[in-house]
Amino acid sequence: MTTPTQLVNKILGRFFTFGLLSLSLSSCMVGPDYKIPETADTIKISSIVYPNVRFEQTDLSHWWNVFADEQLSILISRGEENNLDIKIAIARVKEARATLGSVDSGLYPTVDANGSIARGKESESLNPLATSSQTKYSLSADASWEIDLFGRIRRSIEAATADYQVSWEDHNHVLITIRAEIAANYLSYRSLQAQLETARKNIASQQEMLNLTQIRYDNGIATYLDVAQASRVLARTEADLPLLRIQLMQNITALSVLTSVPSDKLRQEMQVIQPVPLPATALTVGIPAERIRQRPDVKKAERQLAAQTARIGVATADLYPSFSLIGSLGIASLSTGDFLDSGSKVYGMGPSFTWNIFDMGRIRQNIAVQDARTEQALLNYELILLKAIKEVEDSLTGFHEQQERLKALDKSVAASLESLQMSTTLYKDGLTPFQDVLDSQRALLNAESSQDQATGDSAIQLVNLYKALAGGWKTTQESNNQLLSQ
Repeated sequence: MTTPTQLVNKILGRFFTFGLLSLSLSSCMVGPDYKIPETADTIKISSIVYPNVRFEQTDLSHWWNVFADEQLSILISRGEENNLDIKIAIARVKEARATLGSVDSGLYPTVDANGSIARGKESESLNPLATSSQTKYSLSADASWEIDLFGRIRRSIEAATADYQVSWEDHNHVLITIRAEIAANYLSYRSLQAQLETARKNIASQQEMLNLTQIRYDNGIATYLDVAQASRVLARTEADLPLLRIQLMQNITALSVLTSVPSDKLRQEMQVIQPVPLPATALTVGIPAERIRQRPDVKKAERQLAAQTARIGVATADLYPSFSLIGSLGIASLSTGDFLDSGSKVYGMGPSFTWNIFDMGRIRQNIAVQDARTEQALLNYELILLKAIKEVEDSLTGFHEQQERLKALDKSVAASLESLQMSTTLYKDGLTPFQDVLDSQRALLNAESSQDQATGDSAIQLVNLYKALAGGWKTTQESNNQLLSQ
């Protein structure tokens, strides 16, 4: 007596016997085998020597720690947990993994079970013997197995695997970008705080100068022109405050989007004025050529090239016939009593093939399409490499030159402060016109504002450097699995 389970097992046993025999013949894989381009081995970075920047092997997975700023670390941690762009990227990874599993299943047979109980009666006009109704009982299992003789399925798996890896590199790129944007907005916020405080300090100084000129005018020592000029300078500085507050709020709202934290909470947390954090003078930023090869956008472009190369093989396989094993095994009877008897068995099994012999023109054009797309993918990979080199060199130059600019502005602030003190003393003694005082005030405000801005720009340039060097992530299988389980 044959049970349904035994029935399915018989089908699978025979299919695997034929399948293994067929797979022994399926060593051929049409289409080109992928090779990593040699372009990445020829990366060359400018030989300019940057003082206080060491190119040595180092871990940049938590580069923001060089700023030693607790608030910055908290914001980046929130962004990692809450940022919606990162969550979208993780969802794309899950989609790509599921797609890979679906494509991979093409290597294995498919089995469908069917059963039915049908009662019916034929027309007596057509068949005089059909005088009564009948009940038919049937149970069957149908199976099919495509034998991948020319590698269509295996090339599809290669492409899906590379697409899955592309999704990971896209996630890594988003992660690096979000961390860098959080840091840049935070550093810009601290820089704007410093500029706002400088403006307020200068407003207080200019208010004192206005009071002085008013007293001198009231005593007939100065003209009203001095009072009007002092009022004009004070009002002009006060007009800068709203613009700075607008930019501060824009940084807060940007951080709110990046971290998914309400702006009111962020504004409350960062309302205490803190200086722009600057790292130690000497920095170790890794070896540029090695870091460029590890950039997610570079690895993503390389994996896209691998996927597209595999698709040439998928298209080429359509030139050849597709072989499958198909079979059906079941039982059918007109009564339940003899349903499981040997005489109720029905079966069929054998090979089949399909071949689009009258569609070769379309197939060859599709192969040409895939070839052209592969050429585009290779050129895109080379372009991404060039852009990566540009970003590294630009950020190295930008960080170095901002450091030099900051040194010069430090001297400018010191000289401007001394000039203001001297011109104020001379004005009080009646030895210099009031215009000299105004010029000195304006010069000091500009120098201090530029110094505050340059400090923030210098820190942001360092963030750009770490971003260009693919800092901010570390790939491990454990972390990948953890992300996918979220």
